[in-house]
Amino acid sequence: MATRKQPKVLLFDIGGVCVVSPFQSILDYELSLGIPPGWINHSISRTAPNGFWHKLERGEIPLDDAFYAGFNADLHDPVRWDAFYRTQQQTGNLSLPKEVTPVPKLDARWLFNDMMTTSNAPDPWMYPALKNLKESRRFILAALSNTVIFPRGHALFREDFLADPIRSLFDVFVSSAHVGLRKPDPKIYEYALDQVDKYARSHSSEGRGWSLGWQDGVKPEEVVFLDDIGENLKAARKSGFQTLKVPLGRTFEAVDELEAITGLKLAGDHPRIAIKPKLGGSKAKI
Repeated sequence: MATRKQPKVLLFDIGGVCVVSPFQSILDYELSLGIPPGWINHSISRTAPNGFWHKLERGEIPLDDAFYAGFNADLHDPVRWDAFYRTQQQTGNLSLPKEVTPVPKLDARWLFNDMMTTSNAPDPWMYPALKNLKESRRFILAALSNTVIFPRGHALFREDFLADPIRSLFDVFVSSAHVGLRKPDPKIYEYALDQVDKYARSHSSEGRGWSLGWQDGVKPEEVVFLDDIGENLKAARKSGFQTLKVPLGRTFEAVDELEAITGLKLAGDHPRIAIKPKLGGSKAKI
C-alpha cells in the first residue's frame, strides 16, 4: 500500500461503509426474482442526474406516492432494459435467453423501503472502529452521504436528523438532501471541505485542536474519504482527497487500512466473515 499523508479528517460515506449496504438489499431482491444482478443499480445510475432517485437525494422532491410512482417508472424503462440485457449477453452471461425478455416487474415501494431499513443497521466492523476513532480524539470525523429525508409518520423518521447512534459520532455531517447536492457532483466535495475547514479553525483553540494543527485549516490532501462506489471516489480524488474503497460485505478490510493510516487499534470482535447474498431469502413482492 502506498504511503499516505497523515490526515486531519476522516470523511465517511454512510450506506455501505458505516451501516449495512443498501446494495445488499438490491442484490438479494434481484436474486430472489431471477433478475440479472446489476439491473437495478444500472437503471438508477442511467437516470442521473434527473431521475426520481437523484431528485429525492438532493431534497428536490418529497418521499411520497409521486416519488414511488416515478421511481417505479424509472425501473421499468424498456429501452434501458434492452440495452442492459444485450450488454449482459455480450459480457458472457450465458444463462440469458437469446431473445430479450420483458422488463422485470418490480415493486419499487417495497424495494426502496427494504433498502432503507437494511441500511439503518450499523455495520458490524466499521461501527466499533468509528467509536474507537471518536475516543482517540486525534481526527476530525466527518460524513458525506447521499441521504433521504423521511416524512413524519415514516418508520425511519427522526425529529432530529442527527439524533442517531451513527450520525451523532461525527463532528461534521454533510447530508445531500439537506444541502441540495449529491455525490459525485464536485460541488458537494467542495462544500464538505469548506465545512471541515471551518470546524478545524473554529475548534483550534481547544488543546487537541492546536496540537493537531487545526489552526491552519484543512487542505484537500489532509482528508481521507471512504466510500463503496467507484465514481464517488473518483470525484473525490479529482477534488484532491485521499480515498479508500470499501468492498461490499467486507468492511473489515477497510478497517484494516484505517488502522494502517491512523496507527490505532480500531477493530472490534466481530468475526471477519464476508456477508454473502441471501439466495431466495428475500420476501420481495412482484
